[in-house]
Amino acid sequence: MRCIIIDDEPLAREGLRLLIGRNGRLQLLNSFSSTAQAAAFLEEHDTDLIFLDIEMPDDNGLEFAKTLDTKIQIIFTTSYPQYAAESYETEAVDYLLKPFTPERFEKAVQKAVHQLSLVQTYKNTFESSNDTFIIIKAERRFHKIFFSDILYVEGLKDYVVIHTEDSKFVTAMNIKSMHLKLPAQKFLRVSKSYVVNAEMIASFDRTTIFMKNIEIPVGRTYQTEFHKYFLGE
Repeated sequence: MRCIIIDDEPLAREGLRLLIGRNGRLQLLNSFSSTAQAAAFLEEHDTDLIFLDIEMPDDNGLEFAKTLDTKIQIIFTTSYPQYAAESYETEAVDYLLKPFTPERFEKAVQKAVHQLSLVQTYKNTFESSNDTFIIIKAERRFHKIFFSDILYVEGLKDYVVIHTEDSKFVTAMNIKSMHLKLPAQKFLRVSKSYVVNAEMIASFDRTTIFMKNIEIPVGRTYQTEFHKYFLGE
């Protein structure tokens, strides 16, 4: 994956450069101290992934992320934990809180590589839906997916991944369109990137849903409606 770094701190840029250099799946194209420099570079160079700081002098990584091509993946790297929920509203792959370990960095990279692989490998198409299931076409077969079997739907830019306990189905559709095809009384939009099956939720707190071995963030703008659904707040 072709990547760049945007961070106003020289030591932070150097640390990321070393981590990227040790990872055979990443190719560092360049690093920048401001989003303005990076924006000019992105106009001329195809880039798959950006390691992006959030709070920089006269600069805001969250706002910059909203201007990027939807095909570019983002991993935020920041010293400020309070932006975590908001970062997922930009469909970020991950949120690394400084100082982070090489192991945590590797986990974030794995997520980015996995997402890119899903989009490049699967060319499934949405075919139809009714009151109880949807049909996805994949590899010349039509797959019948019952709503009751869906754990959650994950948005990957212009694609969605439908997660069941046993399988994943990737299809070219944005998450808003997919949400409209699911029963509204059962499937809740909880962030810009996730729709969850309310019946599959084991527990939750103010900002996180716990489902099987999965944790799903609840976006800041969705928290009130989500808690009202369960608690009547």
